[in-house]
This record gives sequence, C-alpha cells and structure tokens, in this order.
Amino acid sequence: MLSAANEEIVRATLPVVRQHLETITGVFYDTMLTEHPELLDVFSRSAQATGAQRQALAGAVAAFAATQIGAGEGLPIDVMVERIAQRHASLGIRPEQYTVVGHYLLHAVATVLGDAVTPDIAAAWDELYWLFAVRLIGREARLYAEAGVTSEQPWREFTVAHRHDEADDTVSFVLTPTDDQPAPAFTPGQYVSVAVDLPGIGRQLRQYSLSQAPSGGALRITVRRARPATPGTPAGLVSCYLHDHVHEGDQLRLSAPYGDLTLRPGTHPLVLISAGVGITPIAAILDHIARTQPTRDVVAVHAENDATRHPLRADIITSGARLRSFRHLVWYAHPTTEPAPAGIELHTGHVQPDDIPIRPDTEAYLCGPVPFMQTIRSNLRQRGLPTEQIRYEVFGADQWTPTQAA
Repeated sequence: MLSAANEEIVRATLPVVRQHLETITGVFYDTMLTEHPELLDVFSRSAQATGAQRQALAGAVAAFAATQIGAGEGLPIDVMVERIAQRHASLGIRPEQYTVVGHYLLHAVATVLGDAVTPDIAAAWDELYWLFAVRLIGREARLYAEAGVTSEQPWREFTVAHRHDEADDTVSFVLTPTDDQPAPAFTPGQYVSVAVDLPGIGRQLRQYSLSQAPSGGALRITVRRARPATPGTPAGLVSCYLHDHVHEGDQLRLSAPYGDLTLRPGTHPLVLISAGVGITPIAAILDHIARTQPTRDVVAVHAENDATRHPLRADIITSGARLRSFRHLVWYAHPTTEPAPAGIELHTGHVQPDDIPIRPDTEAYLCGPVPFMQTIRSNLRQRGLPTEQIRYEVFGADQWTPTQAA
C-alpha cells in the first residue's frame, strides 16, 4: 500500500492526472519509442496507430491509482494484475524493462503537467508506479517458472504441420514443436504469442487463442485477417502476414501458453457466448468439455455476419454431438439461404440476450467485441447471474475503465 503521505498526494492529484492521462501516455510512448526503438518489437504498431495501446495504459494507471486510495470503483485489482501479467509473460517482458517504462512515464507526467509536478508529487507517483510494477514483476516471474521458460528465452520454434481455411478471411494453423519435444501443456481458453519478422518493419507479436483442446502433441491457432475497421485505419500486420505468407512446412516462433479465460473446475451448466473470431477459445473449451465431461449441460451461442464468415462451426457441432445436453444458438446479421445444419437453432439479426437460456447456477464465458460482451454481460447480470459467474476475454488492448466492473 502507498505510504500515508503519498496516499493523500495521489488522492489530491489523481483527478488532474486522470484528466490528462491520454496526453501523458501519448508523450510517454512517443518519447520512449523514439529513444528506445528496440521496444517497437514488443508494442503493437497497429494498437499504437489506433490509440488503443495508450488508452489501455491510461486506464490501467488510473484504475490502479484509484484502488490505492480506496476508490477502485468496483474493479478488482487482482483481476487487472493477473490479466496484464499473463499478457506481459506472453510477450517476454523482462523486469529491467519496468525501469525504462517508469522513467519515461514519470517524465511524461512532468512534461504534460509542468511546474505543477513538485518533487513531493513526483515521489508519490513514483511510489505508486513501483507498487504496480512490483506486483506485475512478481506475478510474471511465477508465470515464467510455471511455463518452464525465462524472460530472456521465452520463445520456441514450431512447424506448420497443417493449414486449413475455416471461413472467409479465417484460417487455422496446426503447429508441432520443431525440436520434436512434447508440445506444451495448456488449459483450454489460453493463448500463445506469435512472433513474426515483417520485412521493412521488424518483429511484431500478437496473441492468438488456442482453438482446440490439448490433443495429439500439437497446438492449433485460428487467425482472422484483420482488415481496416474504417478508412484510414491499418490492417492487421501479423494476421495479414500469416494469411499471405505462412504455409505448411514453414516455422513460427511461439510463446508458452498463457491467459486467464480458463474453465473453472465444476459441473455447473455452461453458457459459451462468442462473436466473430471470439469463437476460438470457446471452441477449445467446448472441445475439452466434450472429451472430459460429456454429461455436463452446455449452451453455445455465436454471432456472425453470415454463414460464410462463421469459423469452427463444424468443430462446435462435432463437440456438441458428444454431449448429453447441448443447445447451439446462432445469429447471422444477414439472412442466409443455406439451411441450418442439424442441431443449430438459427436466427437472423443481432443476438437477443433474453433468448439465451440461463439458470441460477450457470457459468458464462464470453469472447467477442467489447460492445457485444458489454451488452451480453449487462443482460446476464440483470437476469440475476452474479458477476463472479461471468468470465470474459478481450482480444487486443484491455481498456481498464469503471464500466468493466459495472
């Protein structure tokens, strides 16, 4: 916890810092990456271009500061620390990099706020930063140890054993260790980072969910080509590279599996809800349930633009057929003339949350665009499902805002 004197300083200055946080994080990234261009190998250039990375950092700093002065606005700090640490471990973040980040972050605060940052204020925010950093460093060290890797050598070579087109703009890669040693163990719902060296750009890292339960000594990732969301925004550098240039026999460098959207032990009924490529961790969880708990009650819900964009549909159908009790609800935004495969309850338009069956003891797992998950999560809570029974995964930079805990 913050020292008493510094807690009062942070309490008094947080409103001003929060007001200028996006400007502060913008100065931070611009300065740090200019003076340390090697860090461009860690930070997503796409997230930098859209501003998502600076928004995520700003939200995390504000949320952590709020918890330290007793104004956490409902966001459990342990959840935030765990999710960030898992992401950092997948990127191979090293302890010494926190010193660099701390230096430039506090320099950015002083640059933006100017003479208002007295030595006492600077010291208080320095203490706050290192409280946050030490928690992350400690958790990341344990994650590396559990994975049997180090932050200096977090990568392993894999060979593309099979490539399969899943749907329009979506392809799966089945990957086997190049060293002929066993594939790493993982828990369904986790992801790996893929490191690729892009011509003229350098190394870029992206996380992709493992889309199949552990089986056969291989890992499978399913990648959707990230096209520009709006005119002028960048396409996904890594997803496009994987689609256009990576084929069977090629090699990819992967991290160990990480991530906290993992299935809790138990026998409660499950509702697995996804949209778009958010189906990937859901498919792995359902595959695992079908292999290990075929008597468990499961409902799978998926939202997609149309049938041609629906990845892993056959996997969901196959896994569901092995369960004693399974319902498969699908919403396509656009009408389709294709008859629904057996077992699918097909609807047109947007998902109607009230039509998702739940019971008081249901556990829900969500993955998809943030607005989609916010809508579903709000509905489930209004219908009586407790917060602790709703878990979710955000693809990309997590925006730590009070509404996430609402």
